[in-house]
Amino acid sequence: MTHPVGKLVKIWFKLNGNAIAVETPAHWTLLRLLREKLKLTGTKEGCGIGECGACTVLLDKRPVHSCLVLAPKIEGKHIETIEGLGSREALHPIQKSFIDHGAVQCGFCTPGMLMSAKALLETNSNPSREEVKKAISGHLCRCTGYQQIIEAIEAAGKMKR
Repeated sequence: MTHPVGKLVKIWFKLNGNAIAVETPAHWTLLRLLREKLKLTGTKEGCGIGECGACTVLLDKRPVHSCLVLAPKIEGKHIETIEGLGSREALHPIQKSFIDHGAVQCGFCTPGMLMSAKALLETNSNPSREEVKKAISGHLCRCTGYQQIIEAIEAAGKMKR
């Protein structure tokens, strides 16, 4: 069966630790696949051109803008979204730190920031302030002024030790 604007492709990948097999139009982005087909709406669409960071997910543990990744390119890869980070009952230390430091305002940028913070802290649990700034440099936040976000990421690194 073909999609009205192109062919469907079947892809296999791991999503938040679970094996997934799904058919998707070949021209869809990972963002569209997550939100529309898989109903994982925690990943946000901001600009759609890789400038704002709202759609950041981890692809094989590295942060990527999911609006720029074609869905078929994730074949055999590991994807982690905000839905895989923690839960209401068991917040991830980064989520708790964002709350404790007032780093969550409107929340639109938060999922992408959290995923980039997770990637940073998994490779460096004691980043310098400059390393934190670099890790979130691809994210736009209109509410916090970044200070609380930077402090939250630094504190989360100390929690993990």
